[in-house]
Amino acid sequence: MSLADNIFIQNCRDIIDNGFSDEHLDVRPCWEDGAPAHTIKKFGIVNRYDLSKEFPILTLRRTFLKSAVDELLWIWQKKSNNIHELASHIWDQWADKDGSIGKAYGYQLGIVNHYSDGDFDQVDRVLYDLKHNPASRRIMTNIYNHADLSEMNLYPCAYSMTFNVSGNVLNGILNQRSQDMLAANNWNVCQYAVLMHMMAKCSGFEAGELVHVTADAHIYDRHVPIVEEIIAGKTHPAPELIIDDIDDFYKFTPSSFRLENYVYNEFSHKIPIAV
Repeated sequence: MSLADNIFIQNCRDIIDNGFSDEHLDVRPCWEDGAPAHTIKKFGIVNRYDLSKEFPILTLRRTFLKSAVDELLWIWQKKSNNIHELASHIWDQWADKDGSIGKAYGYQLGIVNHYSDGDFDQVDRVLYDLKHNPASRRIMTNIYNHADLSEMNLYPCAYSMTFNVSGNVLNGILNQRSQDMLAANNWNVCQYAVLMHMMAKCSGFEAGELVHVTADAHIYDRHVPIVEEIIAGKTHPAPELIIDDIDDFYKFTPSSFRLENYVYNEFSHKIPIAV
């Protein structure tokens, strides 16, 4: 069993068996048919993934790594907020007629700020500090900008990364305010595991731990039977992540990452998404 499978099973079992149900509350999300989308949730889930030991991708069902990386690069490398620069259609329902999702995600990372040692956006500040100030305890990003929330078509879910160097090892903490466990949990874990590897390769470090902190980890009511089926499935050993030999953050592409020996269970359900 891969570590990612084990963590996912434990998290989902805990949410279903011990979580808080909001079925008696008025909730914002709804299903396509207009019905309220209620959840069962746990507060404050913290998971640790040692990236030096394995790549944390589920084998219980397939996670489409290339599409996940494409979205990651859209946000962190292109610093884009326009879906026309994204290969998948996962953001279509939040885009306006011009393709913009407002001042969200990549837009925030691309804002240039003035520092005493130069002008940087958030991504370039991280890259600079990892190379020049690796002992710093201030290497972080934050895209939950209250001043711009009214102009975001969706508030950021995964909103903050903190990077920390210990010797030749780069560790990181991903903070997330809200997590749809079925639709997005392993997708986000894989994305930020890849980001950790990218940052490490560009800065001369080895990727260490990714700590994932989620404030509201939930399973939607219509997802529960699907999750039950998935976590009852057979698990397989984690695959190996192969990364092209690149040390420039802006030269990575989705094809720079591939998996060897990725065995996973077939999954035929169409996952309904609450909006």
